[in-house]
Amino acid sequence: MRPLTEEETRVMFEKIAKYIGENLQLLVDRPDGTYCFRLHNDRVYYVSEKIMKLAANISGDKLVSLGTCFGKFTKTHKFRLHVTALDYLAPYAKYKVWIKPGAEQSFLYGNHVLKSGLGRITENTSQYQGVVVYSMADIPLGFGVAAKSTQDCRKVDPMAIVVFHQADVGEYVRHEETLT
Repeated sequence: MRPLTEEETRVMFEKIAKYIGENLQLLVDRPDGTYCFRLHNDRVYYVSEKIMKLAANISGDKLVSLGTCFGKFTKTHKFRLHVTALDYLAPYAKYKVWIKPGAEQSFLYGNHVLKSGLGRITENTSQYQGVVVYSMADIPLGFGVAAKSTQDCRKVDPMAIVVFHQADVGEYVRHEETLT
């Protein structure tokens, strides 16, 4: 377990900023204590400093995980967000997409969101912008990337993809043996 390097921090913050923008500062400076990001086995964990100091007594090879896994670095040093970060990204999301109840199951099985399943979308969402996907009951289901801007969504045909799937809460069931 070690702090992130300057380059790792930059890559990770750029990825998270696609979803929450300048609200990124609110993740680190919280009223209930100071939180930080730590790297362990190519995975980035979000953990309070109090718990991190307690975990310093455990050797690195015996430590399985610490705090909440936000994502991992691939072999090509790109950062990939995990669905476990959804609970921390959803309250601060700048751009949101709500999907109809009929499209929820399709999204939770790992499929993209089609125009026919789109309920609402935040105004001024640009193309390829990171979005958090909600049910119509305001329950966060996952996140993805907007395939079309808000204006394009209004005039596209019903079978066109409007949100590219990246992660959803259905991964807890589909990949429970590999999710840490």
